[in-house]
Amino acid sequence: MAAIATESGLPKADLHYYFGSKDVLYRAVLARILNAWLVPTHGINAEADPRTALEQYIRAKMALSAQRPDGSKVYANEMLHGAPIVKTILSSELRPMVQKRAAVVQSWVDAGRMAPVDPVHLFFTIWAATQTYADFDVQVCAVLGCKRLSAKDHAHATEHVVSLLLPIHW
Repeated sequence: MAAIATESGLPKADLHYYFGSKDVLYRAVLARILNAWLVPTHGINAEADPRTALEQYIRAKMALSAQRPDGSKVYANEMLHGAPIVKTILSSELRPMVQKRAAVVQSWVDAGRMAPVDPVHLFFTIWAATQTYADFDVQVCAVLGCKRLSAKDHAHATEHVVSLLLPIHW
């Protein structure tokens, strides 16, 4: 808590007052990361144009990977360790949200508004493609021959992911 207080510029007493313990603070951080990722899904609704809604979601996730890579890494680390802290959130919040949005995607497929896909696996694919640029930036940079991904690199990656996941003819 002392290191967190120093890094954040807050008195340690304030952290303890608002969060009580490091575990509670960690839960709050993970919940905030997940919430930031879920907010952009609100555009995925039955009335929306499928391509537009999914493109906006992909672009929002790519922007979060660029703007908050450490958050993505913290979340990925939690998943790699079996999600001991957020497992209940995954079941109680993430699963119902994915089921709701997947039902929308399935309705688009059923109506012939988009190519047939497994809606739940579409979300897994979007998450994998977008979070790679945060979680595996060291690998991406090694392959691209750069020290750090630039805004231009992120823009190029975003266009690639959008074009890959949402081909022109679907």
